[in-house]
Amino acid sequence: MIRDQAEGLRELVKRSKDFAAKARPARLARIISVTSGKGGVGKTNVVVNLGIGLARRGSRVLVIDADLGLANVDIVLGLTSRYNLYHVIKGEKKLQEIIVDGPEGLKVIAGGAGIRELANLSNSQRVQFIASMSELDDYADIILIDTSAGISQNVLGFVLASDEAIVVTTPEPTAIRDAYGIIKAIALENKDAKIRLIVNMAANPQEAEDVASRIEMVARQFLDIGLDKLGYILRDPAVPESVLKQKPFMVAYPTSKASKCVEVIADRLLGLSEEDTFKPKGFKGFIFKFVSLFKKGVA
Repeated sequence: MIRDQAEGLRELVKRSKDFAAKARPARLARIISVTSGKGGVGKTNVVVNLGIGLARRGSRVLVIDADLGLANVDIVLGLTSRYNLYHVIKGEKKLQEIIVDGPEGLKVIAGGAGIRELANLSNSQRVQFIASMSELDDYADIILIDTSAGISQNVLGFVLASDEAIVVTTPEPTAIRDAYGIIKAIALENKDAKIRLIVNMAANPQEAEDVASRIEMVARQFLDIGLDKLGYILRDPAVPESVLKQKPFMVAYPTSKASKCVEVIADRLLGLSEEDTFKPKGFKGFIFKFVSLFKKGVA
C-alpha cells in the first residue's frame, strides 16, 4: 500500500513539473487564498463581495469554496448548486462540470457543507484534488480560494501554494491574536510569502489602521516579514441585511459604506505589481508548489 502511494506521488510530481514546464506565455490565473485565524470574522462575505468588485473591473473571477466541510459561499450568494466539491473528491464530477454562474459574471465552485470526508482529506486526496484544478486557468483571470479558518493542513496547503494570501481579521482581540497566528504559521514555512491584511467590521478608519499597524509591527519585529495593509471594511448594517437576503451587499446595497470599502480594496488589488515572470504562474504553478510542500510534509 505504502509503495503504491509513493509511486502515485512520484507520478503526480512528474505531471506537475510537466504542467509548469509547458506553461503558456499568455496570462494565467492569479491565485489568491483568503483565510483567517478564526471563524466569525466575515471572511466568506469578503471573498464574495471582493469577487464582485473585481468582476466589475473587467476581470474574469472564479470563487472556489474550499472551506472544506463547512462551506457556505453558495448560501451567501443565494445559489443552488446540484454538485459540489464532494462530487469532485469522489471522482463523480470534474471541476469544470460544477462551476455555476453567480451575480455580475462571477463564477463559483461550491463546497460541501457538513461532509466529514471533505474536512478530513488525506494528504494524497488533497494533492489529487489540487492536481484536478489544472484546467481552471482557462476559466478566470483571478481565482479566489475561500479557505477554512485556522491553521489546519488543508488551510496551509492552499495558502502556501497560492500566489498570495489575504488574511481577514476584525478589531476583536481574539481575532487579532489568531490573525497573527495564521500569519506566523505561513511565515514559518515561507518567509517570502506575499501576505496582505484586511480589517473587517471596523468602527472607523482609525480603528482599522490601528489594528493593521499593530499586526504589521508585531510581524515585522518577531517574524521579520512585511505585511501589505490592503484595506478595511467598515461595520455596516447593510452587511447582515444582505446575508439575510442571500444577496452580496455589493449587489443589494451598492452605495453602502461596506461596498465603497470593497471597491477601494478591489482597486488596490488590481493595481499591485506582477509576480516575478520567471516563476510558474496560474494553477500550473499552484500545483507545482503544492506538491513540493507535500513532499516536505507541510501539506
